[in-house]
Amino acid sequence: MLAKPELARSFALGLALIVTTAAGGTAAESWPQRTVRLIVPNPPGIANDVIARLFAEKLSEKWKQPVIVENLPGPDGLVAAREFVRRSDDHTLLYSFAALISINPLTIEKLPYDPAHDLVPIASTSDNFLAIAVSSSLNVNSLAELIQLARKRSGQLTWAATPGVPYYAFAAFQKESGLSMVQAHYRDFNQAITDLREGRIDAIAAGVLPLLPQARDGKIKFLAFLNGARSPAAPSVPTMAEEGYPAMKFEAVTGFFGWRDMPQPLREKIAADIGTVGDQPEVRERLAKLGSAVRGSTPAEFAAVIATQRAQIAAIAGEITKSGVPKQQ
Repeated sequence: MLAKPELARSFALGLALIVTTAAGGTAAESWPQRTVRLIVPNPPGIANDVIARLFAEKLSEKWKQPVIVENLPGPDGLVAAREFVRRSDDHTLLYSFAALISINPLTIEKLPYDPAHDLVPIASTSDNFLAIAVSSSLNVNSLAELIQLARKRSGQLTWAATPGVPYYAFAAFQKESGLSMVQAHYRDFNQAITDLREGRIDAIAAGVLPLLPQARDGKIKFLAFLNGARSPAAPSVPTMAEEGYPAMKFEAVTGFFGWRDMPQPLREKIAADIGTVGDQPEVRERLAKLGSAVRGSTPAEFAAVIATQRAQIAAIAGEITKSGVPKQQ
């Protein structure tokens, strides 16, 4: 049994915890009290920006406060992440792809933020569909046919991929299939899509949205999706798992992040509000047209998905180091 002083101290600590938790819950209920700013590491007009603005609009209606999107594009999301951390403001959130935590620490030696503490996962909003596609001039209609041709013409076929998950996924696909293809590098990935359309490169791994018009015109062909499920935008196209690559299931999640030491009750509140927005039919329909699917989560679930993605990419990066596949540029 505890002595009286220890008992009193234990009671005081417990009471302090209850008071702190209650205060945090009360603060969460009253948040936001002014304009919320949402930093996005992408330029206006692309899928992530459009989704961010859609959620900002709906959350503004729910919170009865303006939610303003600020686009701060830059390589690997570093400009946006640095500015978000610099502000250290309890009414500024970050809307980003998970790579800021899952991939950047593996590929960038010195980051302008601490990925373990400065970017706190709140909730995912969407799973962005990623695909492997080929030029129609290549005359292949399946992943198996691409593998067969790439083996026959070893070291001759060319490929390109957007940085992050698509690059690492295609590199892993080559290694597992025993392929040797030549990577084409682009400063502007729109040129890569044009070159694929015109048959100047052979294969691409990228998000679905910018590829859809080319696929509808018959200039390129989707061979497989990297996600765990088929895309509503091209339901006849199988996943990599369905094509015999069960380990190549990637969760290309995007979502909201908060500031260092963000109170847990507030994280839970915002996550619940994001989930309510994501349940709206018009939001689901809009995301489907953008080649994405709504994917809400709790803070813990979002953090777990990011951890899984990081483990996947770390394993692939290790294999790349030991193989002839070029490193990400």
